[in-house]
Order: sequence, then structure tokens, then C-alpha cells
Amino acid sequence: MSFKDNYTHRPQRLIGEALMNSAALYPTKTAIIVNNTTYTYRQLKTDATKLARALIERGIEPGDRVAIYMENSWACAVSIYGASIAGAVFLVINPQTKANKLQYILNDSGAKALITNIKLQKELQEACQDVKELNNVIITGDNPTLILNDSLIIENFKDVLRHAGSYDKINLPHIIPNDLASLIYTSGSTGFPKGVMMIQQSMVFTTWSLIEYLRITNEDRIILVLPLGFDYGLYQLLMSVASGASLIIEPSFIFLGNIYKQVEEKNATIFPGVPTTYAMMVASYKRKPFSLEGIKKVTNTAAALSPDHIPILKKIFPNALIFKMYGLTECKRVSYLEPELLDEKIKSVGKAIPGTEAFILTIDGKEAKPNESGILHVRGPHVMVGYWNQEEKSKKMLLTSKLPWERVLCTHDLFKMDEEGFLYFLGRRDDIIKTRGEKVSPLEIENVLIQLEGVKESAVVGIPDEIQGQIVKAFVSIQEGIHLTKKEVRKFCNAHLESFMVPEKIVFLDELPKSANRKVNKKKLMEDDQQ
Repeated sequence: MSFKDNYTHRPQRLIGEALMNSAALYPTKTAIIVNNTTYTYRQLKTDATKLARALIERGIEPGDRVAIYMENSWACAVSIYGASIAGAVFLVINPQTKANKLQYILNDSGAKALITNIKLQKELQEACQDVKELNNVIITGDNPTLILNDSLIIENFKDVLRHAGSYDKINLPHIIPNDLASLIYTSGSTGFPKGVMMIQQSMVFTTWSLIEYLRITNEDRIILVLPLGFDYGLYQLLMSVASGASLIIEPSFIFLGNIYKQVEEKNATIFPGVPTTYAMMVASYKRKPFSLEGIKKVTNTAAALSPDHIPILKKIFPNALIFKMYGLTECKRVSYLEPELLDEKIKSVGKAIPGTEAFILTIDGKEAKPNESGILHVRGPHVMVGYWNQEEKSKKMLLTSKLPWERVLCTHDLFKMDEEGFLYFLGRRDDIIKTRGEKVSPLEIENVLIQLEGVKESAVVGIPDEIQGQIVKAFVSIQEGIHLTKKEVRKFCNAHLESFMVPEKIVFLDELPKSANRKVNKKKLMEDDQQ
């Protein structure tokens, strides 16, 4: 692989080439804003290529894994591109990851280098006591004095860049689109996480497919409130750099007022979020109405966006196109709904993203008829090549296609497709509650609960029961200043659901526990409830 400055007419084949292209086209344009500091594309290219040289000088070879464990920051963005340009396989680990899981990921991936932050020293000291392949640790922060273990070489991030030469003074490794680009570890809601293997061409294809249907241009300014360790957060960076747009990095979504202020002051035009993000915003709006008029596009992934939130989201974002989407880490994104069809197809998650195909098979493997429920399957260049070191689990997700050389992703999610080809998410197959001989989708109950005035969020699970098989249990968080009783909740559910779907048990909580990616953590809900 050889990078040159003249990239203006070359197609992108590798992740790092997007940065070279945009740095050549827009050298002085804002690439990233973080903590009120502005960085240009020239600066991003300079620091990323210096880091690439430094990694190569420290023995990183093509295919070696480089772990990045830090908060959303300039250094994190530089590390992602630096590792990729060096030919390494990067993995971004959420900074909220605890020591035991961090150690597992470092050992499972066989990471040889770790780029991190001194603020995370407590977890690092515990995690790095027993790491197998790790040799080098590069730490951001002032004067790090971290002592991990005697076998690790620890250096300061700024010093490493300061002493690195420019990238054009070394021969960069030869990598091609088929080479592994990244390991994206799943959130680990059940046991330790799995490393989703994504090759260069898959991530480049996905990036441009997203740019196409989201209509992103180099004039856009994306505000990032999601961790870069979450694939949805990571792709905001990849899309922004590939399109020559600007990325406004926010370290946290804790303080809503500060986010709204940043949106206005930094002239953000795109707001990506997950359903819990928007649930918080809707609750905030109900307490005190507000609007973010500069936002032109609103995007959602993870779980389905509640149809009942959309009318208020239209008031919060009065000038925005609202994109409903569905995806999973194993292929990044499956489908999207054109925003012009939002009112007409409000319960749909749309059709397959450009360049891909989605179809539904019944439990017995036959093609599902229109409006018949079945398992969603996905074809396309965006599909993972498997789980790292998990051959059996890979086989469960990647199935034989009609084409002998192709593997199709089985999502294991229940869907239906209408006569026009629009997809409707019915729930996780594994989450389906079986009660009184009936199959119940938790999502369907959650969507009803959220319509009840005063309900902020809800999560529904099945509890084992000797007679009924399972009973339906709902966890509900209430908006501040609102009082609801279990009787009122059941009465509302009785009016909107079949009798076997009405929760028999209801638990009120101030807040529902979230994963590091701001998804409702049902596993923790159950664990806390049993204590």
C-alpha cells in the first residue's frame, strides 16, 4: 500500500484512503471538533500517518491487532486511522468496559499494541496483569506514570507522535480490500463479547452505502454522542471522513442541555442516536418544549424507533428528515426507511440498504409470503466474514446460500415483509415469550406501554412459570412529576393488548439500566430484580 497526496480521482478501496482523499481535497477544512478545539483534515492525516509509522517501527505488521481503549477524543480518531494505515486490525473498546472484560478482549484478539488514556488506569492495572500478546502501551494524558507489568513498554502518545517521522519516509505495508480491517466486539449482553470480523472492502462498501441513502455531503456536520467503540458511533467517523464532512465529538450524553448547546453553537446538521437517546429527549421536551432547528437529518439504529416518539421528534427537529433504520453489528446496517415515507410506513424499518438484499424465510426454510412472519436473512458485501476464534458460532450466523461461494447472514430476528417489500421488525426470536400456549413479542408490549402518558421507557421480559410456561413482566420508568399505579398500567394494557399479553408483573424504576451503548440492559434488569 502506498499513499500519495494526489487522491482526488482515485476510488477508495481501503479505510485509510478516505483520509488521504479528503486531506488532498480539503486540507484546511474542519475534520473534527472536540472540546471546542478544531482540527483540520491536514492535521488528521499528519497525526494518523505519524502514528502509523510509529506502530510499524514498534513491530506492528499487517494483520496484527491494535486495541484502542479510550473516550471519544481526537486521539481516538487519530488512532483508528493510524492503525488502519499501518495495515493493522483495529478494535475500539468502549471506555466503560471493566477490567475483566477488557482483559478478555485483549487476550481474545491477541492485541499486540494498546492505545489508551491515563484516566483509565484503574481498569488497565487490573486487566494488564495477565495479557498474552500485548507488547506496547501508548497512553494519552499528561505525564503518565502508569506501571502495568514488567513486560510492557509504556510510552506517551504525544511523545510517540513527536518523535515519529512523516509517513512518506517509510514503506507502508501492502494490504488489499480482502484483508481484515477491524474486530468489532458485540456488547456482550450474554456472556463475554464476540469479535465481529470485518474486512476492508466490507467497511468501505458499507460506509458509502450509508453516505448514499443518508444523503451526506461535505457540507454536513455530524454530532457524535455515541461511543466510537459502538459500531454506530464508529461509522459516524468513517462516513464523515469519507465524505469530507465535519464531526463534532461529544464525550458524553449525560448532560442534555450541553448537547443542545453544542448542536446550536457548532451548527450541527446530522443527529445520530439510539432509541434511549430519543426517549430522553422526548421526556425532556414534555417537561419543557424546545427545538433544534439546524438539524437536517436524524438517524436511529439499535432497536426500532417507537412510532409514538416520532410526532414529538418532529417538533424537536422541525427541519429534519427522520431516518428509521434497523441493523446489527454482523452487517452494520440492514435496512432504512426513506424519510418521505415516515407517515405512510411509520411502523416499518424500510428496505435493504443500497447494494444489498434482505429476505425472510419461515422457520422451515421456505420463502415467506407477504405479511407472513419469519427469520430475516441478509446478503451483501457488508456481511461479516465471521466471529474471531468462534467457528461454531460463525456457522450459526452465516448460512449456505443458493450461490455456492456465498454465505448469507441469518439475523435470527423475526420480521415480516408487506406486499411492497417493506420490512417490519417483530422481535428477537430468542426474546419471544411463550405464555399460555401463545407467542408474545416483548417489543409489541413495549410499544404499547410507551404510549401511556407518563411512561418514559419500558422493558418487557418473560419469567419462567410452572403452569403458564412464562409470564410477562414489565419494567417501567416514569417521567419526573408523574404518578402511575400498577392498576392504571394494566388497565391501559388491557385496552390495547390481547389478554395473554398484558403484564402480570410490573416493576417501577427511576431509570432502566443501560449498556455502554445506551441500550436497555435486560440482563442486568433481571439480575438486579433477583437481588
